[in-house]
Amino acid sequence: MKSKKGQKVVVFGGSGFIGSHVADFLTEKGYDVVIYDIRPSPYVRPAQKMVIGDILDFKLVKKVLKDASVVYNFAGLADIDEAREDPIGTIKNNILGNGYILEALKDRDIKRYIFASTIYVYSDLGSFYRDSKVACEMYINDYHAKYGIPYTILRYGSLYGPRTTKKDRIYLLVKQALTDKKMTYEGNGEEIREYIHVEDAARCSVEILDESFANQNVIITGHLSTKIKDLMVIINEILGGEVEMEFLKRGSETHYEITPYSFSPKLGRKYISNYYIDLGQGIIQCIEETYDSLKKSDAKLALTWDK
Repeated sequence: MKSKKGQKVVVFGGSGFIGSHVADFLTEKGYDVVIYDIRPSPYVRPAQKMVIGDILDFKLVKKVLKDASVVYNFAGLADIDEAREDPIGTIKNNILGNGYILEALKDRDIKRYIFASTIYVYSDLGSFYRDSKVACEMYINDYHAKYGIPYTILRYGSLYGPRTTKKDRIYLLVKQALTDKKMTYEGNGEEIREYIHVEDAARCSVEILDESFANQNVIITGHLSTKIKDLMVIINEILGGEVEMEFLKRGSETHYEITPYSFSPKLGRKYISNYYIDLGQGIIQCIEETYDSLKKSDAKLALTWDK
């Protein structure tokens, strides 16, 4: 690619969990970053421009994309359970929103369109969330075939770390451990995830701007397979072994147990970074951040853990 200086990068959904971290890495690399989101970002930097807008506002989307060299799309419904309960909202925000961006890009000379997908596209699980990502990937491929829009599809695994949503699994376990000295999980604990720290995922999401990743499907997940019960043990041991663990009967078949994969022709290459944040160190960071946040509104919490 050409020099990054002066290259405009638009990050749709840049106020969110992964989007805000990607925006930061892009800024650090010298790109001119524009964050487009329906809500203002609490993480926006002085060098970044913030645009408040709906991804379904086609006129504004087209206006913001003027002179853009690179476009990231993290916008839309990202929670599987929320998408399951709101299929129409998922269609609008995920599929139609993606379509508006593609339509706005078809007559522009851009370097790359990067779309945030999921490893659930390989699965029979994931409900309407998976359906929306599969549909978006198909539209991206067809827009590339017809209009030549260069793309990279990023299929994320299980992310965790700073700025997480309040529905993130590690956040929920850490919060419950801190407030109740107990962790509960729907399942037997044998479920496996490949957790990746959000900062590692964001860095990889910028490194894929290399030309070798053009028009590719890239899997971004962690290096190690970790059982949920082992994750809970790690949290418990960091907190001194004082946290009770309880496993409940599974209430939903939306999430996978060991692997999301079922037979599928949608191939993707897994991107392995040369360095990454260790899971244990990442969990300590999550505990510290969650504790500091909870302590502001719960004096008893400080008395329980400040020893």
